Amino acid sequence: MLRRLTIQNVALIDSAELEFSEGLNVLTGETGAGKSVILDCIDFVLGAKADRSMIRHGKDACCVTAEFFVEDRAVMDVLFELDIEPEETLIISRRLTSDGRGSLKLNGNSVTAAMLRRVTSLLVDVHGQSEHFFLLKESNQLKLLDALAGEKVFAAKEKLKGLLSERKGILSELAKLGGDEGERVRRMDILRYQIDELTRAQLKEGEEEELKEKRERFRNAERIREGLAEARDYLLTDGGATDAARGAMRALHAAAKFGNEYGLLAERLENSLAELEDIAESVETLSGQLDTDEEEAALVETRLDEIRSLKKKYGGSVSSALGFLGEAEAELDLLVHSGERYDALTIQLSALDKTLYSACNTLTEERKRAASSFTKRVIAELATLNIPSARFEVEFGEYTFEDVGKATSEGLGSVRFLFSANAGEPLKELGKIISGGEMSRFMLAVKAQLSSMAGIGTYIFDEIDAGIGGKTAQVVAEKFAKIASKVQLIAVTHLARIAAFADSEFLIEKHEEGDATHTCIREVRGEARRAELARLIGGSVESEHVLAHAEELLAEAETYKKSL
Repeated sequence: MLRRLTIQNVALIDSAELEFSEGLNVLTGETGAGKSVILDCIDFVLGAKADRSMIRHGKDACCVTAEFFVEDRAVMDVLFELDIEPEETLIISRRLTSDGRGSLKLNGNSVTAAMLRRVTSLLVDVHGQSEHFFLLKESNQLKLLDALAGEKVFAAKEKLKGLLSERKGILSELAKLGGDEGERVRRMDILRYQIDELTRAQLKEGEEEELKEKRERFRNAERIREGLAEARDYLLTDGGATDAARGAMRALHAAAKFGNEYGLLAERLENSLAELEDIAESVETLSGQLDTDEEEAALVETRLDEIRSLKKKYGGSVSSALGFLGEAEAELDLLVHSGERYDALTIQLSALDKTLYSACNTLTEERKRAASSFTKRVIAELATLNIPSARFEVEFGEYTFEDVGKATSEGLGSVRFLFSANAGEPLKELGKIISGGEMSRFMLAVKAQLSSMAGIGTYIFDEIDAGIGGKTAQVVAEKFAKIASKVQLIAVTHLARIAAFADSEFLIEKHEEGDATHTCIREVRGEARRAELARLIGGSVESEHVLAHAEELLAEAETYKKSL
């Protein structure tokens, strides 16, 4: 429920704070005093499109804050999804500046308008403002109908869920078996081609790296040849490294008789000389083997191109391609032996689809039974609300057995609420009803049939008393009281009979101060409330007769509310 609404610099309102109670909250005041501004502020803070014209003249920004008490699990779940800590107290604050910039905060967390509406659509239903009208969405109409139908629809939907799960399993297994006979044959042809291509390629891990290394040698053969020749010259020409090492070794051997350490150096040099001579021999050998084989080089390039192509087709690496080969062989083996299993599953699916179609029909029939009773009761309620020619129907979309594949846990076919307020006028979708008064009274009739609806805790009715009076006004007032015993209602009214049933009444007044006009809002109680009811009755607020009538209305309202 909406506990508190704080308004700053909106239209003619400098600052105002309204503390709403449980039950029925009524807004009254002279025409043009600003009652609709209050509803605009609520709509604004709930996430409606912002309009800079609502900012009070001469001010840079306006701000509206709403505080809610929340118990509904669905609201808590949405807050959790938005990564906002779920709490029983929910504070929404919205600010708009004159340059069009704005901010939205939900319990101190910045949110977008779309994120905010996900939450507020579950908190408040503002009749006459389509952004927050719960029943304008066909999905919500279906939820309401199912709630009315009760246990039978719940059982039918549970059965449907089980059947759909079973069907999904069969389809999944059929997909693994390749579909029907033609699809299976085509799939096997593809697999055989892929297996043959990979098998002939005889891919090996590490082969590509070896080929790339060999290609590099072919590409740089001349530089390698030059390097080997230069190394040979340094090692083997007269006076080269080996000759120098032999000379040094002889000199050390000559000095060895004068000290053992010189002999040790000579031995080390002798070992190094042997290594140098082995290196020189290897250089000679490699030089003789370096002839470039153009045909072999071409084969290396061809093989690398083949490996690149297979990698691109089968996963991006040799290991992925080899893994694909194993999977393809396993799938082909399954398909080759799948004929009998496929036929059995096809028969099973056909039987299941018949059961599924029957379950959808059962669900639709239960909904139709609930709709028939519900629409009759709502039409009867509308007659008491001065809409005697009202028609209300629930339209069910047609479907056939061929639509079974489209079935969901909600069944098949669509549901739409259609309404006409006047004789001779065609039935229309709820969203195409233009009159706010008609929409409000339709929703009042709907709400009178329900103890609660989708967890929404606050309903706001605008223009509910348009064109009614006398007995109809009494009926509307009593319906308000009945509904307000279950949920919070906020209503704008011009009728004393409705205002008398309020649990909290707020008077909106406009006055001039200097060169400026201001709207003030205050809760009226006691004598002030009697005076406001007298004003609404239409007599003098000082007339004892009118005040007595106001007192009588309050007493009648109190007696009725106690009887609920």
